[in-house]
Amino acid sequence: MKKHILLIGILVVTLFSCGKYEKILKSSDYKMKYQKAFEYYNAEEYVRAATIFEQIVPVFKGTDKSDTVSYYHAMSYYKQKDYTLAGHYLKNFFQNYPYSPFADEAQFLSAYCFYMDSPRPSLDQENTYTAIDAFTLYIRNHPTSKHIEDAQKYIGDLQDKLVDKSYKNARLYFDLGDYKSSIIALNNSISEYPNTKYREELQFLILQSNYFLAKNSVLSKQKERFQSTIDEYYSFIAEFPNSKYSKDAKDIYEDSQSFIK
Repeated sequence: MKKHILLIGILVVTLFSCGKYEKILKSSDYKMKYQKAFEYYNAEEYVRAATIFEQIVPVFKGTDKSDTVSYYHAMSYYKQKDYTLAGHYLKNFFQNYPYSPFADEAQFLSAYCFYMDSPRPSLDQENTYTAIDAFTLYIRNHPTSKHIEDAQKYIGDLQDKLVDKSYKNARLYFDLGDYKSSIIALNNSISEYPNTKYREELQFLILQSNYFLAKNSVLSKQKERFQSTIDEYYSFIAEFPNSKYSKDAKDIYEDSQSFIK
């Protein structure tokens, strides 16, 4: 019985709350709506806050409250973790209100929203590039901001994702046995990201690709391609004299030498 009374009580409160909220939405008292939007925001009822802010943004445009309303409208979506909409509104905010006291935070969080929307390496990385550009612009615009260290860290995270994608794409040709394409893709990956954490492995894969390409070539092309393999071996061992691939690299070198004698 007590349980049923409690459930009825909760239902009554919920219905009353919904009815009160609907009245606010229908009201033309924008001063009251402004107050209620912040009440909902501070109570962490961000969906309701966002809806009311949406209604009053155009009303307060051109007033001294314009930037405040627009900023908290965007933040209502950010607090919901709707990073796509939040990023859009935050970007619009700092472009429209570059001198607002909220501009620094809005630009940083806009970049962060793109960061959060950046997908795993196997997918299209448009948002990753957008986030890097956004953080780079933020650092340029706010060189003394408290967020600089975080912005630099996020750029590093995003670049690591691009490095991973580049590595996996290049590695794919090798795994498929398309050694001619593999050599091109692996070299491109190193050229694009010379400080990649995969550099040693990529260089060894280039050596292997040259070797397998030579072994699978027609006789008339083998000598030239084994010579290219030997050249790659010298480049590899010069850069990585203590490589974990040293033994395998030397085996490739010695086998290649036997073909061109």
